[in-house]
Amino acid sequence: MPRHGEPPAARPREQALDEALVAAVRRTGATAGGLYLLDAQRKVLCLVVTGGLPAEYADPWTRIALASPVPVADAVREDRLVWIGSLEELARCYPRAAATQPYHFCLAAAPVSGPGTCRGALLLLWPAGHSPGVSRRERARVTHAAHRISGLLKASGEPPVIPEQPRLVHVHQLDTRAPQAALGFAERLPGGSLALDTEGRIILVTSGAARLLDCDAASLLGRLPWQALSWLDDPAYGDKYQTALLSREPVFFHALRPPGTWLDFYLFPGPDGVSVRVVKTALADQPPTLMPARPRAAGGTVAVSRLYQLMHLSAALTEAVGVRDVVDLVASEILPAFGAQGLVLSAAEAGRLKITGYRGYRPEAIECLDGLPLDTCITPAGQVLASGVPSFFADSAEMARSYPNAPKISDKQGWAFLPLIVSGRPVGCCILSYEQSHTFTADERAVLTSLAGLIAQAMDRARLYDATHQLAHDLQQALLPRSLPRIDGLDVAARYLPASHGMDIGGDFYDVIRLDHHTVAAVIGDVQGHSAAAAALMGQVRTAVHAHATAGATPDQVLARTNQVLTDVEPDLLVSCLYAHIDLTGQHITFASAGHPPPLARRPDGRTAPLAVDPGPLLGIHAGALYPRTTVPLPANTLLALYTDGLVEVPGREIDDTTADLVDHLSHTDVSDLGRLIDNLVHHSWPQGWHTDDIALLLLRTTGTPTGRPDDVAGQRVDRVSGRC
Repeated sequence: MPRHGEPPAARPREQALDEALVAAVRRTGATAGGLYLLDAQRKVLCLVVTGGLPAEYADPWTRIALASPVPVADAVREDRLVWIGSLEELARCYPRAAATQPYHFCLAAAPVSGPGTCRGALLLLWPAGHSPGVSRRERARVTHAAHRISGLLKASGEPPVIPEQPRLVHVHQLDTRAPQAALGFAERLPGGSLALDTEGRIILVTSGAARLLDCDAASLLGRLPWQALSWLDDPAYGDKYQTALLSREPVFFHALRPPGTWLDFYLFPGPDGVSVRVVKTALADQPPTLMPARPRAAGGTVAVSRLYQLMHLSAALTEAVGVRDVVDLVASEILPAFGAQGLVLSAAEAGRLKITGYRGYRPEAIECLDGLPLDTCITPAGQVLASGVPSFFADSAEMARSYPNAPKISDKQGWAFLPLIVSGRPVGCCILSYEQSHTFTADERAVLTSLAGLIAQAMDRARLYDATHQLAHDLQQALLPRSLPRIDGLDVAARYLPASHGMDIGGDFYDVIRLDHHTVAAVIGDVQGHSAAAAALMGQVRTAVHAHATAGATPDQVLARTNQVLTDVEPDLLVSCLYAHIDLTGQHITFASAGHPPPLARRPDGRTAPLAVDPGPLLGIHAGALYPRTTVPLPANTLLALYTDGLVEVPGREIDDTTADLVDHLSHTDVSDLGRLIDNLVHHSWPQGWHTDDIALLLLRTTGTPTGRPDDVAGQRVDRVSGRC
């Protein structure tokens, strides 16, 4: 729906939905509402009809990605009623939405269903002053309204057509009649008076108000104030009107009526509209430095709703970590917000535009665009990046006049080319495209231009992160063992899982060292921190342990000598470590621990418990530290689980409780497949997969007395995973 134009007309099938929305708003006592339907192909919720507030308030929310963290999307994804009773609750549950709608109101989002995969949500709004809790009757009415709309969708036999712009329905009919006594009272008051209905339309103008506004009263009736008076079309004033209409809270502001008259506006909202008092600002109170110094042309400013949308999108971009995150976020949040269907993100590398991500394009079109030189004349991307000025093309004819080959590359009909500039340095180009011709309004251009700077910052950070991450990841993978030896009489499996957030690098390590035909050393450790320094120190510790173990040192000597190495280099990082010397012929195992969690042992009869291992101090504290030895029997079919604390350090739970729970789980779990058992144990501790620390897990299972035949020295590839379980 154009900002100042007429809403699109509804066909008979859609009229029933419009009437159902009006009935839902009236029956629930809400002030405004909207109906969203799901575009299943694009996974976007589209606002098809809205009413109760000025249409432009819904502009930033006409397209919502199904994955977005907003109440409407949650209602559809989780198939439940979402109730938000206050701004505080909105900020707690949906901080991004609260940043873009900082008004006091209540809302309900109820899921609706339709034929096939068509689903959507009914959104209802109440102003400040409504009870923050939802009563049983209110819940029933909202649910009933959603069910009624569901019935209409099912009765139609097919999904309704989703319009390009939502239809606007008037919840309350415009009534400009006023009792003579009330009009006479308003006329006798000093200054001027206006009355707005619940949708912000002017329904009463006194002669005093007409004089102060320098406008004929007839030209004001039935219109929104900022539509009728271009000098009120400014975000500074629009925010005040939104506060009055959404929150029903009194507000006050100064405004400059051209050429030099300052006016005071007092807005007093109520359940049936807003009363406005207009008076001349006293000379001493004139605020020339606080408000616009000259009137702005209609349509030449960015609506306050667009500014809040920009805040919402900028908050979303701060969550992007890598380049893929930026591409996914722009595709899921920004494309729907501006109704675009295509996206190309490219980075400037070695004098060329290298495509880093795209959506809505055929692969062959991307092949034509990938790697173009920065001075290319095929598309505007190079010129846009060189000049730093965005380019907008409403249709293919306009594009073909300057770049005749560009429309042939894809079937798109409208384009926005946005340069990505960081501190004067070009980092890439963002292209938003449309399948139909698209006229870019002034506020759309302004918001997209501002958004390009935010995308550029996010892209620059993401590329730096990816480069650092890849370097650190390669370093760590080089330091971990690529394969484990096959030992007669011993099954082995190991896994390293980086933390779910961060650099995907840490200091956790493990190793299995073949000492001779029938003895094996197993080691697991954890270097403090998540950095390249931690990974480098991990490599030093693992090398030192390996060297001392193969030289014939006892477990306590291995840790003591490794500790001496660390204290000599003064790494400023501490290390926990558990070293185990396994005698497969004698069927016993000797441990030495440097402050590491004790291993879990599952006996042949299924009994499982942590082994009591006497710990010594962490490696790197002081050079003369001693590490006691602990020897325990190791009969055949015994399973040992050596792990780092990331497996059992779960936020909100005590480590002892988590470990006891893991012990109980291990005692009742199938242990025939060690690789699958690792997945099972990690999933049990972290069922959602988002573990907050690195996890290293090493499983050892004795299979019987060694036969004495030579070892099979063929390497067994380590089962390593670099992502979430």
